[in-house]
Amino acid sequence: MSRPLKSLAALAALLLVNACTETGGRPMDTVDQVDLQRFMGDWYVIANIPTFVEKGAHNAIESYALNPDGTIATTFTFHKGAFDGPLKTYNPKGFVLDPETNAHWGMQFIWPFKGDYRIVWLAPDYSVTVIGRAKRDYVWIMARTPEIDAATYGKILEFLTGIGYDSDRIRRVPQQWGETPRAAAH
Repeated sequence: MSRPLKSLAALAALLLVNACTETGGRPMDTVDQVDLQRFMGDWYVIANIPTFVEKGAHNAIESYALNPDGTIATTFTFHKGAFDGPLKTYNPKGFVLDPETNAHWGMQFIWPFKGDYRIVWLAPDYSVTVIGRAKRDYVWIMARTPEIDAATYGKILEFLTGIGYDSDRIRRVPQQWGETPRAAAH
């Protein structure tokens, strides 16, 4: 299969995985309120239950920018298989589905499908966040820096277990940035 066809097949499969916003599982609470302006910017993916596209990701970063129409321009980048592996970039668009909290989004890779995206944990200083899905099939632990302390990571794992995730499925995402992590360079 040619590289473009493989990429298209991978994107189509990711779409199918993310197509339903709350099929399966019990309802999932989000954080009470998200200040979208503060939430924008770079987030290092510290750990996740990876989609098939993300397996083997290194130096994964999710970046958000608020568009004038209220949608969220998203750029997800990582190196596939190794720190010097090929750079992969995806650009879904986020849609705030709950404007009262700004914590429940639909993430659209291909029109018209929107994947479930729920901000279920957010540090008061917006330094660490957790994105979940009602199906509890995928999760992303993200931070403004490439690492978080062990105590915070442990608390997050306990929290995720408490809301129905199997924490044994959560995998660390390798991050190696040297002197100047990407977010610090912006």
